[in-house]
Amino acid sequence: MGKSTQTLLIAVFLLAAAVLPALFASGYEMFQLTMVVVYAVAILGLNLVSGYNGQVSLGHGAFYAVGAYVTAILMDKYDVPYWATLPASAIICAGFGFLLGLPALRLGGLYLALTTFALAVAVPQLLKYNLFEPWTGGVQGIVIMKPEPPFGTAFWARFMPEKVVADYWIYLFCLLVGAVMFWLAANLVRGRIGRAMKAIRDHQTAAEAMGIDLAMFKTRTFAASAMFTGIAGSLGAIVVQFVAPDSFTVFLSITLFVGFVVGGAASIAGPIFGGIFVQFVPNIADQLSKAAPGAVYGVILIVMMFVMPGGVAGFLKARLRPLLARPAAPAPARPRTAI
Repeated sequence: MGKSTQTLLIAVFLLAAAVLPALFASGYEMFQLTMVVVYAVAILGLNLVSGYNGQVSLGHGAFYAVGAYVTAILMDKYDVPYWATLPASAIICAGFGFLLGLPALRLGGLYLALTTFALAVAVPQLLKYNLFEPWTGGVQGIVIMKPEPPFGTAFWARFMPEKVVADYWIYLFCLLVGAVMFWLAANLVRGRIGRAMKAIRDHQTAAEAMGIDLAMFKTRTFAASAMFTGIAGSLGAIVVQFVAPDSFTVFLSITLFVGFVVGGAASIAGPIFGGIFVQFVPNIADQLSKAAPGAVYGVILIVMMFVMPGGVAGFLKARLRPLLARPAAPAPARPRTAI
């Protein structure tokens, strides 16, 4: 598939994603679609460090929590506009990820996974600590106001029902931020840095022999990964309008990891499918069985892993590759030589 065709397909997808919800989605459905975008950005951050760099992280819910609290505190305590909290969240979470990346230089595999898991367990408890309560609100959390759409509600009400205007604007804002984050990630992994990340994942000794600075790339990858997931946390806080320590338990980190595996490792499109799975499949499981939704969820997950071991993105890529492959040009005929 050529670059122009790929760009056209992405443009059509973004246009449909921006327009169709305004025509057909209710307020609750708009909220669900917005959370798909938020989870997709969070899983994209995890994909950078685990899918492309090969470092297993079970603590990305901690970065999500930090981003959410940065936005909530800035909006509630200092009246910072919601959109202006994203750069602050990106900087703080990148610094947090860089510090966590330092022990990653000495750890790997299961040891790194356990370290990040400990981080996911510790952060919700730290958010409840009395010393931080004046900023975090302790167990009560922080309630923030829903952002008002630009140009006023009346302007947007010309194109859609007035009751979904505020929800649609938040969705559109998150979709715009999500598109920028996916564009940045795609350019990152397809360039020189991305090739170095994959070389470290595939064989560290060979990568070091080729002159790749393992320490620099590991720490920077952790920083970039934390930044992406932290921005997703900021978007999540704006969407939900509430943050509390119990919203960011270790289960959130496990949920993001599930979305990462289901969507497809080392795939830019994979986090989108992972976000859809994380948002909708638990609800489907609950509708199928009120008595044991967890069992239904587990069965769905096991079946997907057997049917699509490479994730949804890998499965679709394998099925679509023959359809999108360019037919080989016929070999030029050789001139006959006289005998």
